Amino acid sequence: MSTLNELLRPVPDEDGAPFFDYAARGELRVQTCTGCREPRFPPRPCCPHCQSFDSLWTRTSGRGRIWSYVLPHPPLLPAYAAQAPYNVILVELAEAPRIRLVGNLVESADAALDSVDPERIRIGAPVRAVFHRMPDGPTVVRWLLERP
Repeated sequence: MSTLNELLRPVPDEDGAPFFDYAARGELRVQTCTGCREPRFPPRPCCPHCQSFDSLWTRTSGRGRIWSYVLPHPPLLPAYAAQAPYNVILVELAEAPRIRLVGNLVESADAALDSVDPERIRIGAPVRAVFHRMPDGPTVVRWLLERP
């Protein structure tokens, strides 16, 4: 039988490593250009707006809205099939509507991926970030409904 330890783990690169470092501290931060002040995600060395190579990591409120979602159907990797049906949501950040993060809507940070009934998911629903430390892996962002 599959275990949660077999879920895919993000592999941070040099540009994205700070995102996971901040997540491990319980902070949702996005890379922001120091030249034009535009936030960007995914992280990258050069600003797509002004081409500056200077950036910093700006803390966000961790709040947003569900912009889209899917309910994956089999065939799935074995560790995910055991939790189906589960959700994958795309969250538009409150402070930066052009920034959208992928994650799962869950009942609590460490809950199973199938902990939220798919009938409760609505486009536009307000959510807030929580942080889940994967076993022997990085801390990932998950999402809770603001008004359950």
